[in-house]
Amino acid sequence: MNNRTWMSRSLAGTAVMMLGLTLAGCGGGGGDASSRPENELHLAVYGDASNKVEQAMVDKFNETSDVKIVLDTIPGADYQTKLQTIIDTDSAPDIFFNWGGGSIANFVKADLLMPLDDFIEEDPQLKDAFLPSVFETAVIDDKSYGIPMRGTQPVMLFNNSEVLKQAGIDAPPATWDELLEAVEKLKAAGVTPIALGGADQWPTQMWFQYVFDRVAGEDLFQSALDGDTEVWDSEESREALGKLRELIDAGAFGTNFDSVKFTDGGSPTLLSSGRAGFELMGSWAYATHLDANPEFAENVLGYSEFPAIEGGEGDPDNLAGNTNNFYSVHKDTRYPEEAGEFLKLMYSDEFVQEQIAIGNLPTTTNTEEFLGEASNPEYAKYQFDLVKEAPHFQLSWDQAYPPEATVTIHTAVAQFFSGQIDEDGFIKAMQSL
Repeated sequence: MNNRTWMSRSLAGTAVMMLGLTLAGCGGGGGDASSRPENELHLAVYGDASNKVEQAMVDKFNETSDVKIVLDTIPGADYQTKLQTIIDTDSAPDIFFNWGGGSIANFVKADLLMPLDDFIEEDPQLKDAFLPSVFETAVIDDKSYGIPMRGTQPVMLFNNSEVLKQAGIDAPPATWDELLEAVEKLKAAGVTPIALGGADQWPTQMWFQYVFDRVAGEDLFQSALDGDTEVWDSEESREALGKLRELIDAGAFGTNFDSVKFTDGGSPTLLSSGRAGFELMGSWAYATHLDANPEFAENVLGYSEFPAIEGGEGDPDNLAGNTNNFYSVHKDTRYPEEAGEFLKLMYSDEFVQEQIAIGNLPTTTNTEEFLGEASNPEYAKYQFDLVKEAPHFQLSWDQAYPPEATVTIHTAVAQFFSGQIDEDGFIKAMQSL
């Protein structure tokens, strides 16, 4: 399931920015436990196909608990705006779906969330049962504020294996130089080397996430998140931007990528129709192709890790993308112990089996036992191994930063790719965050 749609530009407006600023300045919750309904916990989730698993977990909990959970589904396009609106009121959910990182940073700063460390001390499996690279996404100021609750979505380099073969490319590129060589071969074969849904902007951002990580390592972006804006003007940052410019100037993305979208099927169709060789995309790309063109997905679609960059400081096994979604608990919940008990279901065998059955890939340590039940076991195992072995999993930039930063980030990456701004322009934009 593609959870990128939460950023469908309903978050781009001034209203969301003002809500974020208001929360960052307030001093605590808008109510107390006694103002909440008796014997009820309200659970707010992003409305989509995964809700049937969430309802199944609620039903299981309610079978044995006197305090009943009520599942409140909010349409995906409205979710983040709605959450921002109610989180500091008596209508705030007790438990709620989020993306970790920047999506809850303002809530933590406003003292609206309950640290989960006491729960974890009582039941270490609330941490130990999840892959470390994923769990850390919801750790803020050394405190845990979220438990993984859906599936991981690493970004990978997908390919049309038939197009690569026809162009004389024997294997997906393992290094940056091999990627540049593949670009030249695909151009010579008369196809766009890399499909890019530039009109959506967030697919363009994926290239920055990986190249910056491969060149500079994980510390540069983390330092920027921590408030050190000078790192955007570092030697490593400029080197990463130079690598991206090298790829763009080589014609890797063709000339009309700014008018192509992923969200309307444009860039996936370029890949499946043989008009492009590669596409960098989240793991949901497989489901996208399976729905639109099952034969292509099952027999032609290939996938690999993002190439290593020689001489770079980043570990070539590092990942970027959506680590998972998380459940966080409001500090004013009337029933904290029951909320903690519900969170334990997120590492249960039943939870893992239910998620795999609908195509999600949970990040629990017991997931591996059930990969054979996935619709494509080979693909599921490949993804799981990537995440399991990743030394670091970088959350997408527009999710690591608070929502009000999204427009600035997306505009900067799009304008750099189109040549509207140079390295200095990109650096200036990122330093403004």
